[in-house]
Amino acid sequence: MTHDDDGPAGCAHAPFIPRGGLDDAEGARVPAGLDVLDAHVHLFPPGMFDAIWRWFDAHAWPVRYRLHAEEVIAFLRERGVAQFCALHYAHRPGLSAVLNRYVAELAAAHRDVVIPLGTVLPGEPGAEDILREALGPLGLRGIKLHCHVQRMGADDPRIDPVYAHCQDAGVPVVIHSGREPSSPAYGVDTRALCAVQQVERVLQRYPRLQLVVPHLGADEFDGYLDLLDRYEHLWLDTTMAIAGYFPGEVPPGLFPGRASRLLYGTDFPNLPYAWDRELHRLLAVVPAAQRGAVLAGNARRLFGG
Repeated sequence: MTHDDDGPAGCAHAPFIPRGGLDDAEGARVPAGLDVLDAHVHLFPPGMFDAIWRWFDAHAWPVRYRLHAEEVIAFLRERGVAQFCALHYAHRPGLSAVLNRYVAELAAAHRDVVIPLGTVLPGEPGAEDILREALGPLGLRGIKLHCHVQRMGADDPRIDPVYAHCQDAGVPVVIHSGREPSSPAYGVDTRALCAVQQVERVLQRYPRLQLVVPHLGADEFDGYLDLLDRYEHLWLDTTMAIAGYFPGEVPPGLFPGRASRLLYGTDFPNLPYAWDRELHRLLAVVPAAQRGAVLAGNARRLFGG
């Protein structure tokens, strides 16, 4: 499951190099008249958030918004974000069920705002029971996986039971399957682990599965846009890819033709720049007639918000 480091022609760029934060101005609220659903927000228990921020400090970028879960919810509500998808992931066995119950409790307390997704570490003991609880009694709206953190490519056989279960249940899988941002601190070469061809194999094996790839598939943008044109159940979210922080340019053909399967996302609170940077950059490139779909409508259609 390796591939040439140059990737498909026109797709690859220099690997991400950790850089400092951006001291850009932030807005007080979402611009008037906009309905915004952030499809990519992280909620973790306090101790895990603290550990994640230490990792970012050492290996990625300085996190500007060091807010724990309830503070994240309050921050986004106060700024006019109508709803958001709450994502988390497990890096070792035994965490998934705890994290899933944690986010389910938060969602129950904030039903009007939080759309909760669950996670599982593919191959961990009791993985199928964890999935059944997440998508059954806990009422979570999908499953989040992270190839870098969980050290497996998108077509790793250990993930097959997750794909099959979610396809049968009619819920999406959100999988960070793009190569960037890469870091040796993951303990795996993410540029060798991940490739757009692997995601195509998943889409071929599970033709009814709703699959969401964050970051527009950075850095293989052209390859993922090609898949978007050929597979009706693939979705891409914009998280950090529009903000001008990662290397490489997003293809100019992204908008307007593919807006029906693009989701606005941010990675809040783990950002090195203003919370609304991505939003304003998105508004500059998305035609007015399609903003409603990209900023909220598509995510509600996909996750049932």
